Parts: sequence; C-alpha cells; structure tokens
Amino acid sequence: MLSDLDWVVSVEHDAANLPFITPWERTQHEGAIRFPDSRHFIVEAGDEWPRAGFAILQGCRNPQRSVELKRLVLQPAVHGRGVGRACVRLLAQMAFRDLKAHRFWLDVKSLNTRALALYASEGFVEEGRLRESVRAVGTPSGYDSLVVMSMLDREHEAFVPPGAA
Repeated sequence: MLSDLDWVVSVEHDAANLPFITPWERTQHEGAIRFPDSRHFIVEAGDEWPRAGFAILQGCRNPQRSVELKRLVLQPAVHGRGVGRACVRLLAQMAFRDLKAHRFWLDVKSLNTRALALYASEGFVEEGRLRESVRAVGTPSGYDSLVVMSMLDREHEAFVPPGAA
C-alpha cells in the first residue's frame, strides 16, 4: 500500500542493504504499486516481523511469459533466518503457478555473494553477466557487474530443494 512506502524506502537505504541494491525513489515504488504489470509485496515473517522486507515482481502480464524478480530486500535483523529462501520459493511458486510464467529471472550484483548462493541453491541458472554495469562504492573500478539468472517452468517443476528427498 502507499502507506508502506516510507518504510520500504527506509529498508532500501539501510546501510546493510545499500551495497547490494540500487535504491528507487518513492515515486518509482508508487508506480510499481499502480502499474498492472507489477506486484509489490510486503514480506511478513510471523508476529515478530509483520514487516520483514518487501518484494517486487515485474512482467506479470508479459506476453512472453517472462516474469522478473525485480527486488527482494529484507530488514537486516532477519538476514540469515531463512526468510529470504522462503520468499524466493514462494515468489517462484507464484510466478509459475499463478502468473503462468515460462521463465522467472532476476539480476543480482556480483558483490552480493549470499544472494548468488541462495539463488543457485534454489535452482536458478546463471545466464550471463553485464560487466561493470552499475556503480558500486568501494570497488577498485567504482562499478559492479550484474549477474543474470533464471529458472524455466520445467526446471521449477523438476527442482527438489536441498535436503528434501
């Protein structure tokens, strides 16, 4: 809801999240809420975390059936608690089951090694890299690369999560 956006922007600008995302202005989030091709969600993690983070899907009406996980940002306090993994699984299920996606994709900064490992462990396949395509403070060049990853509907259907057999 529009009433959530001040909080959403504050989570994006948290010092622990900022190196790993390119934050949006509030008006961009407003557009995502209003645009029928997007879905903007608040992540809830039980009574303790009614606002654990947020997620944005784009391409929800894409005629090519290619849905993008545009953004998944969690409060630093819930990092390492499995909330991100649960979100990725639910969002993939939503993309394939509810939105009838053929392809579910994302891009992630190469410096975000935790996210890269999570996506790979959940069945996403690296498609390529957009070399030094985003500015990044603290890197020798001042830039970071974006890693493009995806999962196809048949791969999602066949995927068995680690530890489940």
